[in-house]
Amino acid sequence: MTGTAPSRGSSTAGIRSSVLRTAAALAVAAAALTGCSSNGKGTPVWTAGSSATESATATATSAPAPSASASATPGSSAAAWKVFTDPAKTVSFEVPQDWIVQSVTPDPGALPGALKIIVKDAKGGYLATLQTGLPPQPAPACAGGAARDYVVVSSVPVDLPHAGGGGTIDPHVVFRVIQGYKYFGSYGITNVVGGAGGKSCALQNVVRGPGGKGDYSFGDLTVLKTLAPDRKVAPAKAFDTLDQAAKYVNEGSEFANVQRMLMSLKIKN
Repeated sequence: MTGTAPSRGSSTAGIRSSVLRTAAALAVAAAALTGCSSNGKGTPVWTAGSSATESATATATSAPAPSASASATPGSSAAAWKVFTDPAKTVSFEVPQDWIVQSVTPDPGALPGALKIIVKDAKGGYLATLQTGLPPQPAPACAGGAARDYVVVSSVPVDLPHAGGGGTIDPHVVFRVIQGYKYFGSYGITNVVGGAGGKSCALQNVVRGPGGKGDYSFGDLTVLKTLAPDRKVAPAKAFDTLDQAAKYVNEGSEFANVQRMLMSLKIKN
């Protein structure tokens, strides 16, 4: 996980104390991702991954009523859900009935059999991208003094295939913010530890996949970093305060729906 401080006077301790004042849920979330679990909510982010031409959409069928796995999303507002499955039935996940799911051409360098699936809301607004068969990438190098403060606002464990090893944990569905001139937020699934001492240069929404399968990612961004004022913020979320980030997670129906979608992911080994 990663964080960015807008001023040298801010500190991880200061951020966490602010979060604790925000809500009890954030008090749990402020802990490092390792072992952290919270029934947080949140909201999605904009980002269209590439200009690749949209191809055929995979099978979508009606989903059953929410199961126990959806209990972590009490603010989910969608009344009807459907299940998306790719033609080879290697992945599946639930989405609200009126959301749009599109398969597109995987990015160059993806492993054979890789998938890239973009999810949009009913109005065509970008929500998330599922990518499989990603070439393993090491955590970005972080030069001395460049690491920024970050906070885990929500973290819920999810049962998915993954590889272990140094710098990894069991997969979690997370919403994290990193501090720059604003608090930049992103949601996704990850088993990659953010950084030591609540500081990092880049937070990866990536799961290290089983041997030979490549990594995979499902979220609004593959990597969350701080942004310069002249950079386009989307698809990252931007908040003026941690309290705004907490409300996005704990009171917004958008994140609740996205969180249920992410937690419903199934990947065939």
